[in-house]
Amino acid sequence: MQTPHRFRSKRQLWTYSGLGWRSSLDGSVVWAKALAPSIASGSDASCPNTGTIPCLLLQTIGAKTGPSGGEGMSQTTFIQRLNTNGGSAPPTGCSVPADVGKQALVPYTADYYFFRKDK
Repeated sequence: MQTPHRFRSKRQLWTYSGLGWRSSLDGSVVWAKALAPSIASGSDASCPNTGTIPCLLLQTIGAKTGPSGGEGMSQTTFIQRLNTNGGSAPPTGCSVPADVGKQALVPYTADYYFFRKDK
């Protein structure tokens, strides 16, 4: 049985380096990989917005306790990314050789759910 982590504030987690999250409370870290298949945007009630990045189920592939031994994130086993909005690649900007190396920041929002095994 998996139990959702409960966080008091969205500011308690930082996303960094792709699929990694660090707790701002205890410094613990978790990394995850996407499990296939993803849920295409607009194809399910949990991912209702079309034209956005897909919803995902991720499984942890690594974890680290915080500098003072905090384990808030290191107990995570699965992460869900649902209700995505935005984040899709721009429709232009990758069509000519001069575009190579250019970057575009594409904002998105999503609901993330962190799960751990029952104790």
